[in-house]
Amino acid sequence: MAQQIDQARVLIVDDDEAQRSAMRQLLGTWRYVTETANDGRDALDKLNDFPADVVVTDLNMPNLDGAGLLAELRQSAAPPPTIILTAFGSVDKAVEMVRESGAFWYLEKPAQPRVLRAILERAVEQSKLVRRSQRLERQLSEQGMFGGMVAQSVAMRQVFALLEQVAPTKATVLIGGESGTGKEVAAHAIHDMSPRRAGPFLAMNCAALPESLIESELFGHEKGAFTGAAERRAGYFELANGGTLLLDEIGDMPITTQAKLLRVLEDRKVRRLGSTREIEVDVRVIAATNRELREAIAKNTFREDLYFRLNVFEIRLPPLRERNDDIAPIALRLLDDLNKRHECRVTGLSPDVEVLFAGYGWPGNVRELRNVLERAVILAGEGTIRREHLPPGFAGLPNRLLETSSDEVILRPGVTVDEAERQLILMTLKHTDGNRARAAELLGISVKTLFNKLRQINGETVQ
Repeated sequence: MAQQIDQARVLIVDDDEAQRSAMRQLLGTWRYVTETANDGRDALDKLNDFPADVVVTDLNMPNLDGAGLLAELRQSAAPPPTIILTAFGSVDKAVEMVRESGAFWYLEKPAQPRVLRAILERAVEQSKLVRRSQRLERQLSEQGMFGGMVAQSVAMRQVFALLEQVAPTKATVLIGGESGTGKEVAAHAIHDMSPRRAGPFLAMNCAALPESLIESELFGHEKGAFTGAAERRAGYFELANGGTLLLDEIGDMPITTQAKLLRVLEDRKVRRLGSTREIEVDVRVIAATNRELREAIAKNTFREDLYFRLNVFEIRLPPLRERNDDIAPIALRLLDDLNKRHECRVTGLSPDVEVLFAGYGWPGNVRELRNVLERAVILAGEGTIRREHLPPGFAGLPNRLLETSSDEVILRPGVTVDEAERQLILMTLKHTDGNRARAAELLGISVKTLFNKLRQINGETVQ
């Protein structure tokens, strides 16, 4: 026997009054709370006061049909699952809507009660899961977490608020900030909180591709379009259709490509290299840069019209040195990921390391913090990260291998490079209790290189 679902809300949309009434009576026996609408426009009005968990709609209606209603619903941040009811002649269209337009399911008229009830229960369950996810996102945001970002500072809380505001819209977003501040993570958070979350998220680094390839990567190419084009290939815009495309380091895009990008943004059509056919695309573009684009405009290396087209909604991520309150919580989040990656059990930072981190400038921002922590996690293995686990010279720290008289490398004028290297290798191995892998990590060389150097040490053997 199918499980009953109490208080779930269903909006029934049909231009036939008898059909609406019969459906409402049937769903009432299953204890659903129902409302009815006579077409798509009426349904959109009713949804303002009746937050439906599921919409059951006829396909062919005047004013706004089922396809039009579905298209309108997709513009909201969390559209309710929609079940399409269709006559026999419209089955192909209904199947296409399920596949391409995000409808939850379709049923042929007259719908079999047993099947309809099962589909309704699944749709309601999905609606509950989506709303639960949204509540969780809000709670995490209030606790200083959003997407993959962690923060306690006022500056980042303001960034979180902007991300929440822009995510449900169609607006093009320009994310600025220094390298390593998390621009791609912010772009991914926008995508995950948008109506496009079920679609693809692709990121293309404009600075990582030579000028000769960037247009092919963006727009695709036909076979034989240029030397080496052995087969047809779709570009990023086609691959991201229905989703989000991040154009990272947009300030490094060649000026000739900028003009073509501008046209795609305006027309929403791409033409593969070597083709005369235009392909319509539905892609939300997010651009990111660590450069000042206004300065690039003044130097004629960036188009002003493209800047205004991209800068519909601007978000700037502050550098880590301007939000010291975020360093400790970000570190703890990163430690959790790094422990899983390296199978370690590091529990946190020692108090003196926390003070050291808070006073450091972090020119590489969060990316640098992750790199420092990854090395420290490998060296510590478990417990807390202490000063000796940090890179030599980090934040002005002396190399601890040269600090004490018992662990001192003595270098006098005239000593040979080989002798200096010998002393450093042996002292490092002593410091690591003979752990060659850890010694190689501290010396910045591979384990194989360390073994080779040990064999070259005259008469010295290290067990």
